[in-house]
Amino acid sequence: MATLDPRAMLDQLIQERGEDYASLSRLLGRNAAYVQQYIKRGSPRRLAEEDRRVLARYFGVDEARLGGPAGGGETGLISIPRLDVEASAGPGALSAVERRLGRIGFDSAWLRRLSLSGAAERLSLIRVDGDSMAPTLYDGDEILVDREDGAARLRDGIYVLRIEGTLVVKRVAVGPGGRISVRGDNDAYPSWPDIEPDSVDPVGRVVWFGRRLR
Repeated sequence: MATLDPRAMLDQLIQERGEDYASLSRLLGRNAAYVQQYIKRGSPRRLAEEDRRVLARYFGVDEARLGGPAGGGETGLISIPRLDVEASAGPGALSAVERRLGRIGFDSAWLRRLSLSGAAERLSLIRVDGDSMAPTLYDGDEILVDREDGAARLRDGIYVLRIEGTLVVKRVAVGPGGRISVRGDNDAYPSWPDIEPDSVDPVGRVVWFGRRLR
């Protein structure tokens, strides 16, 4: 079977995953027409190395499929820092000190499929404090936060948010006109329906959690 050229391969990935050119262009920090022009007009002739790396990690494919060298991308384990901060799932508050407690290694290919960047500098492990997200998340759970996936791509999901100086982990739902609802999964706690997105600061999307067996 013939191998698709990098432009056709990228276009195929976009169609298969239900993505759009403008959103991917914004992911790269480019103007909204950048990816479409690359695919449809051949401008630029080749993706910049950093753009290719980000797209390959986002789609979970080898960089060679997007015009890079065979075997491009990271292999083995990526070491993610565990930070001494807590995202409140209850009434707690955030300590401003982000002291590292250690690091945990994750498979690089798995991280590329899971997160936008797959890069250690954009990922952090922090603890959940409180039970407002129960039964999805419990007090003491460790959550993997992708800071690359924040305000620019805010959509339905679980996020770490900064609200009035406090770091919280909540479920976000995006409604008509871009207004959002913020709530916990535990109905015993209050929610914030239909608020302006500017009233919260999305730190990053929660893409994984780990829990000690009880």
